[in-house]
Parts: sequence; structure tokens; C-alpha cells
Amino acid sequence: MTVKELDQNYVANTYKRFPVEIVKGKGSFVYDENGKEYIDMGSGIAVNTFGLSDETWIRAVESQLEKFQHTSNLYYTEPCALLAKTLCEKTGMKKVFFSNSGAEANECAIKAARKYASETKGSEYFTIVTLKNSFHGRTLTTLSATGQDRFHELFQPLTPGFVHVSANDENELEEVLKTQKIAAVMIECVQGEGGVMPLSEKYVKNLFSLAKKYGVLTIVDEVQTGNGRTGKLYSYMNCGVSPDSVSTAKGLGGGLPLGATMLSEKLENVFGYGDHGSTFGANPVCCAGALSVLSRLDEPFLKTVREKSEFLFETFSNAGGIKSVSGMGLMIGLETEKPASDVVSECIQNGVLCLTAKNKVRLLPALNIPTDVLAKAAEIIKRACAD
Repeated sequence: MTVKELDQNYVANTYKRFPVEIVKGKGSFVYDENGKEYIDMGSGIAVNTFGLSDETWIRAVESQLEKFQHTSNLYYTEPCALLAKTLCEKTGMKKVFFSNSGAEANECAIKAARKYASETKGSEYFTIVTLKNSFHGRTLTTLSATGQDRFHELFQPLTPGFVHVSANDENELEEVLKTQKIAAVMIECVQGEGGVMPLSEKYVKNLFSLAKKYGVLTIVDEVQTGNGRTGKLYSYMNCGVSPDSVSTAKGLGGGLPLGATMLSEKLENVFGYGDHGSTFGANPVCCAGALSVLSRLDEPFLKTVREKSEFLFETFSNAGGIKSVSGMGLMIGLETEKPASDVVSECIQNGVLCLTAKNKVRLLPALNIPTDVLAKAAEIIKRACAD
């Protein structure tokens, strides 16, 4: 059987795959089983921060593999300790818990917030406020946190203790904070799965002010927006705020599964021995890859991300067949006149791999995609939108 036939016969039917079998890749180019070349404008859904088969990343990963690939969290390892130090130094956070995915990183942030609120305000303070149109993961608890009903329908009953308010509506948020027993507010500064919709800087700042006023913790979900994706190391840095907890994953490992939950001074000691754990969390190979990624996300590099973002916004604004452009950094959504799925299909035929998010074409290229390659992909996408 072919790979596609094997997949259809033996893999659970949870993914509506594009008709492309990827067999190899280098940088921002991938190749299918027939040798056809594509420009990758999705980077594994914001995972391959420096593209495919990045040599610096490979050297870091291979070096650790030659030492040992795994040990339990009952022992100390250098990659874990160095990565935690690097994250804390770059963000001002105090402690890090490592897991395997964004959903797990969010679960950890939720647990930390509930434990802290229970200990400081009372066990009845367990509710987490999230935003409508948000997406925080696919475990039962992070599905409950997700503010989209379509993800909830088949999996009732969900984990209790979540309330969803409208994005950019400060009055609705304050009413909930004032009248309910709230542990924390959890947001994405750019709602990725919700259509690549950024929150306004004013709203984010006011949300943090309201949280402080009512003694509520703040959690920022940086699973998709983090690790340079928005032109800053983490998206909240564009708004000049300081969260109590930050969750991240995807681009942190650069292609290996790794999640991290960063805890501020307020939360650094919230967990005691046995309160939380993960067998594969802080896997030394994954941490070695992440150290390679973070070491290159300095301000001169992030400036190039912002410049590429400006180029794409200029290219797509007022282009034929494109109704609006949203997003931040190299996390961009195109609202198109024809169905986004049709645009993506035409792009695939013409050698560009894009994604969708709700009714939009979503672009998440590698952060180091060469400018000429980015320009070529943008022209193909423009033509697909306008045809």
C-alpha cells in the first residue's frame, strides 16, 4: 500500500489532510513523494522556527543524543537547567515547569492559578476567565478553557470552572471580575485558531489593570504566538505588560515536542513536591533543541521578523480578492472573497503550502524565511486570491 493508503487504514480519522506526502525538506522548502517543491508557509503550524533540517538545531540535538536521550525528572540534567535559566532571564519570570505540548503547558498554568487562589483567597476561587473565540488546547480542561462552542459539542460534560467573555469588551470583563469568584484571566494576545485576531493593546493593558484591581492572576497563552512569532520574543511584550504565568510550546522546541509554563515571583513556589509532573517534560534532547532556538532569537533577528511582517501586510493590503489582513509579526490571516480552502488548494497546485484558521488563509512561515522566497510565495498567494 502507499503511504496515503496506510494512513487511511491505520491512523485515527482526526485529520483532514492535504493531498501532499512530505518526504524531505530544507529551510523553507519541502518536497513531496514525486519530487515536487513547495514553499512552506505553515512551518508545521508555527513549530519549525528556523525551517526544516536547520543545521544549527540538528547539531545541538545530535550532540545531546550522543550523550543520552532521556532520564526521568528524578535526576538533574544540564539542558533542563540551562533552558529554564534562559527563559527566566529573557522574560523576568522566576521558575519554569516543562511538559510536552501547549495543552499541557496551559493545564499547568490553570493548576497553578487554582492552587494559588485556593491558598490565598479560598477554595471557592477556582474559576478562570477566558475570551470568546480563544483556543487553549484539546484536553478536556483546555477544551473547557477554549471559548468556541464548536469544540465543546461532542465532549460533554466539560471541566467546570470556566467563563468566557467577549474580546476587547472591558465592561463585560469587569462585571465578571466584580461578581464572580475568579482565580485568573487567561488570554492569547493574538487569537490564532480563532482567525488570527489580535487583541488591541489598549484592551490588554486595561485587562491587566482590572486583574490587579480585583486581585486576579493573569495568564498569557503563548503557545502559537511565542518564541519570536509576533516580532517580539513573546507577544505580551508588544503590550508592555507582565503576566503572572506564561505558557508556551510549538516553536520553542523547533520541531521536537516541548511545552513550558513560566511562573512569576508570585507563583514561583506555588507547586510543592508531587503537585505536578511529566515523564517526558524537560527531555534533554528537546531542551537542547530549544536552547539552540532561543539563542538566536535576539533583537537584531526579531527586527527582521518585524520587517518581513511589514512587507506581507503591504503586499496583501488592498490586493484583489483579499478583504482584510490581520495578525502580528509572521502570524498573518487573510480574509478572502472566495473560500479559504479553495485558495489553499490553488496554492498547493502552484507550489505553496498555506493553512486556514476559521474562514481565513493563515500564514506562519519560518522566521528566517529568505526575503526573496517570501516574496515569491506572496505573489502566488495573491494570484490564488484574485483568480
